[in-house]
Amino acid sequence: MTDIIKKEVITLPQVKKVLESIKADEMDQIQRWTYDYVRKFAKTDSESAEKMVKRLVEECELKPEEAIEIVNIMPTSIEELRAFTYGWKKLILTETLEKMLNILKPTNES
Repeated sequence: MTDIIKKEVITLPQVKKVLESIKADEMDQIQRWTYDYVRKFAKTDSESAEKMVKRLVEECELKPEEAIEIVNIMPTSIEELRAFTYGWKKLILTETLEKMLNILKPTNES
């Protein structure tokens, strides 16, 4: 059993990076399931994800949790982005949504 050092909300790519630092035979069942999940669904690398979250928070005035949600999903259109931001119960202007997509774009195009 590992001691909790700190609690922090992180992106799927960051989870993947953390789990890659653990030897497969040392992972418990939940860690293996989680690693399998993030290998399939992480859509960018850890460093890019971190930079995107930072930019979304600073340039689009999102909360870190909101930025992380967007980076985990990596929407590719305004409509898809609106579907996720609708639940936040705050108005996000179209120009801000476009800016968000531009921040995500380098990864979307690769």
